[in-house]
Amino acid sequence: MGPTEMRAKLLECLGGPWPKPGPLQPKLHRTEQKQGYRIEWVSYEVEPGDRVPALLLVPDGVDGEHQAPAVAVWHQHNGEWHLGKSEPAGLAGNPMHHTGVAFAKMGYVVLCPDALCFEERQDPVLRGGDYERFEFLRYVVSGKCMAWKNILDMRRAIDYLENRPEVQKGRIGCYGHSMGATHTWLVGPWDDRLRCLAANCCLPTYAAIHRTKILHCFPNFIPGWFRYGDTPDIAALIAPKPLLMTFGELDGGSPIQEVREGIKRIAQAYQAAGAPENFRSFIEPGVGHVLSEAMWKEIREWFQKHLPPGRVP
Repeated sequence: MGPTEMRAKLLECLGGPWPKPGPLQPKLHRTEQKQGYRIEWVSYEVEPGDRVPALLLVPDGVDGEHQAPAVAVWHQHNGEWHLGKSEPAGLAGNPMHHTGVAFAKMGYVVLCPDALCFEERQDPVLRGGDYERFEFLRYVVSGKCMAWKNILDMRRAIDYLENRPEVQKGRIGCYGHSMGATHTWLVGPWDDRLRCLAANCCLPTYAAIHRTKILHCFPNFIPGWFRYGDTPDIAALIAPKPLLMTFGELDGGSPIQEVREGIKRIAQAYQAAGAPENFRSFIEPGVGHVLSEAMWKEIREWFQKHLPPGRVP
C-alpha cells in the first residue's frame, strides 16, 4: 500500500476529515516579562465554543519588524493532568522539560498549548484520568478518537502561530516529549506548514504494546489502524519533512526491540521520498524515559540545521 492510500486509511481510522477552521478569535489575557523573553497568556478558538489556553514566549527584540521562526511545544502526559502548558513554559513541573524556555532563549517564538484534559482544560466534575477516559470514549462512540481531536487542536495552534506578527512566514516547527512526541508524529502527516519536527521518547508500537501489555495514553490508540499498519507507519507519512526521533534504550514505554524495527520502516519511507537526510534517529544507551543532555543536543542541532533561528535571506 502506497503513502497516498495509507494516508486515506489513516484518516478514515482517525475519524474522517477535520472541520473547516473558523475564526481563531484570539485573546491576550496578561503578559509577564522574564529574563530575555516575555510570556503571554493567550487563548484561541479551535472549534465553536472550545477555546484553548496557551502560553506564548517571545524573545526580547522580536516583533513585527524583527521576526523569528516559531516552535510549538506539545507537553507530556506523565499522569500529571494538573500540568500542561506550564511545564514547557518553565512555570511548573520538572526543569528537565522547560524546553519552551530553552527554545525561546535560542531565539524562537514558542507556543505551549494545553492538550485536552490537562491544566486549564480539565473538567470540574470528572478529574484526571477519569475525564481523559470519558473524552476518549466520547469520541470513539461518535466515530472518532482522541488522536483526531489532538490533531485538530494542534493544527489550530499552527494557525495561531501563522497569524502572529512576530513569526516568520513559512518557518514553524514542533517538538514534544513523551505524549508530546506522540502528538508530533500524529500531526506531522497532516500539516505541511511544519518545517522541522522532533519527537523525544515515544514510539509505542502496537506490536510492543501487545507483547508487553502496556497501558499507554489514549492518543496512541487509533481504532482500526492495526489492520493497515503500526505507529511507525504513521510517522513514515511525515516524509519528506525533516523528522528527528530520539529514544532511551531502556524506556519501557517504547520497547527498543520494536522501536529499532519501526525506525527502519520510517527511514525506508524517507529513502523512497528522495530525502533520506531528512530523517534521523538517535537511541541513547543505558537511559530510560528522559530528556537527557545527549538527546537535547540532538534536538537543538536538528532545529539549528533545519529551522535556524534568526533572519533568513
